[in-house]
Amino acid sequence: MADLSKYRNIGIFAHVDAGKTTTTERILKLTGKIHKTGEVHDGAATTDFMDQEKERGITIQSAATTCFWKDHRFNIIDTPGHVDFTVEVYRSLKVLDGGVGVFCGSGGVEPQSETNWRYANESEVARIIYVNKLDRLGADFYRVVDQVKKVLGANPLVMTLPIGREDQFVGVVDVLTKKAWVWDETGQPENYEIKDVPEDMVDDVELYHQQLVETAVEQDDDLMMAYMEGEEPTMEQIKACIRKGTINLDFFPTFCGSSFKNKGMQLVLDGVVDYLPSPTEVVPQPLTDEEGNETGEVATVSVDEPLRALAFKIMDDRFGALTFVRIYSGKLEKGQTILNSFTGKTERVGRMVEMHADDRNELSKAQAGDILAIVGMKNVQTGHTLCDPNHPCTLEPMVFPDPVISIAVAPKDKGGTEKMGIALGKMIAEDPSFQVETDQETGETILKGMGELHLDIKVDILKRTYGVELEVGEPQVAYRETITKAIEDSYTHKKQSGGSGQYGKIDYRIKPGETGSGYKFVSSVVGGNVPKEFFPAIEKGFKSMMAEGPLAGFQVLDVEVELFDGAYHAVDSSAIAFEIAAKGAYRQSMPKAGPQLMEPIMKVDVFTPEDHVGDVIGDLNRRRGMIKDQEVGVTGVRIKAEVPLGEMFGYIGHLRTMTSGRGQFSMEFAHYMPCPQNVAEAVIAAAKERKAAQK
Repeated sequence: MADLSKYRNIGIFAHVDAGKTTTTERILKLTGKIHKTGEVHDGAATTDFMDQEKERGITIQSAATTCFWKDHRFNIIDTPGHVDFTVEVYRSLKVLDGGVGVFCGSGGVEPQSETNWRYANESEVARIIYVNKLDRLGADFYRVVDQVKKVLGANPLVMTLPIGREDQFVGVVDVLTKKAWVWDETGQPENYEIKDVPEDMVDDVELYHQQLVETAVEQDDDLMMAYMEGEEPTMEQIKACIRKGTINLDFFPTFCGSSFKNKGMQLVLDGVVDYLPSPTEVVPQPLTDEEGNETGEVATVSVDEPLRALAFKIMDDRFGALTFVRIYSGKLEKGQTILNSFTGKTERVGRMVEMHADDRNELSKAQAGDILAIVGMKNVQTGHTLCDPNHPCTLEPMVFPDPVISIAVAPKDKGGTEKMGIALGKMIAEDPSFQVETDQETGETILKGMGELHLDIKVDILKRTYGVELEVGEPQVAYRETITKAIEDSYTHKKQSGGSGQYGKIDYRIKPGETGSGYKFVSSVVGGNVPKEFFPAIEKGFKSMMAEGPLAGFQVLDVEVELFDGAYHAVDSSAIAFEIAAKGAYRQSMPKAGPQLMEPIMKVDVFTPEDHVGDVIGDLNRRRGMIKDQEVGVTGVRIKAEVPLGEMFGYIGHLRTMTSGRGQFSMEFAHYMPCPQNVAEAVIAAAKERKAAQK
């Protein structure tokens, strides 16, 4: 069996355009996995294999590949940087043991790097930092290190220092060994020399070396005492301490270089081997019961334990459905029968493949620590646990964000309806943050996603991959409704029609709940005026109505219903009667409880050259934006604001016009806020018009 201590399951993640995919290409070239590097800007990168990725020069879905460095096996996942595809980063981080956070030498810590860093903190993934693009104008390694401390609140441990700046960047100094790695101008990664540190850097290197050793020995009390008494630790001891601190998330070893120019990559790969954990050194995944509560047991990473694996991604390609799986414990062999603990059904493993972007190598067996794909699994979705039928278990499931934007689509020709249905079924399985529903009254198909780009790409995939031409409606905002005042009321449902009738009386209070609490039902009935067996029916009646608010038919948020009294009839009362009573009560009381329309507010991060700051801020104010912060950088200004989603459609076009094409922005959902009166009136009027048109 393979030695698990030689495995490294790593993800590469960063803000859009910091150079993740280029870095992955360089790693594959250095490790001998590919012989010619493809460039992102030429649309030839190995891991960007979708047409949409090649054209736009961005990564859309995470791609997996395997390679070897110094007899260690790397399973690498290259993740997207764009905020609309954050779900890809989140689910990749769930199954990885370590990560490489890539930051742009001139852009620094950008908005999406913050989000990804937060996800990695939540998943407790050990990371090393790689500051890329140091050959670019305005690149400053020391500034980025400061930003990592201030913006991310992280502790970077500097392992390499750059030699030369911008177009004079020629190599790096290894702080630990105090040796300089200098590359020539051929751009070939293997053409380097190891020399003495340049004279003008000797003092800096000495200072950083001392900081490095002092930070490292804090991980070991005996070593620290010896060091304080003047005894220098050995290279092995320092590396062991850095490894321990990295795995404990006490600090993050920080490297620098230029992936595009092939400078500094070897030290990053050595850092992955030396400091990132193997599968056995990570805190094991907790096991949960069917409700999602932890049972106290964990999935220990070992070949000798029963099989436990997590399906973290579904991908449809020309050969059928691929289920990407991370094996936590046990072994998996071709022909084996495994249990999907979510559905309770068993399936036989037909073909297993090791992925290299969109190429594959057939496997006959796999073991704990492996990341692979199984071909042709049925009924498996992202987040399902696959396990030994004799030892059923559930691994901690994944939670995905709700979509905030929707568009209505319809196929251009009649024959496209069935094709579209099949295609959408596959696309939902692949991306849990993408949802589809049919409007019952109009029969329209509604696509819901995380942003304009997200839905734009989905429409493009339907057109190119599945050959479905669509007519696309205007984007719609996912508004919500809530109430602003408490109300006490009573409702009686009575119906008599030959034989036993229906009777249910409820006295209840409806009041605004805490922000983010959703719908809550409590009962304070005493004395049995409403028997307990009817409580679930009353709760269900209210809950079923929360999908449609009294103002414009949007979902209702943060409402608490308290049942405090009522009455029943020994013969005529039934669960259905009380459920109908609850529905009638909702219709009667909600309009009286001060209903209010809520709109999604987005966290918007705009980057603009300095001479356009006034225009950009003025424009954000016109869009009802609240400016939260401004940060002046070397190449421009970052403006952080909160803006209603309804005001942000088509923003990229306006921003490019205002900034002569140099502005960039990203946004993600922040929270819901009450709508101003004029906006609410317009939304409600539009909703009424739609309903009238449907009739």
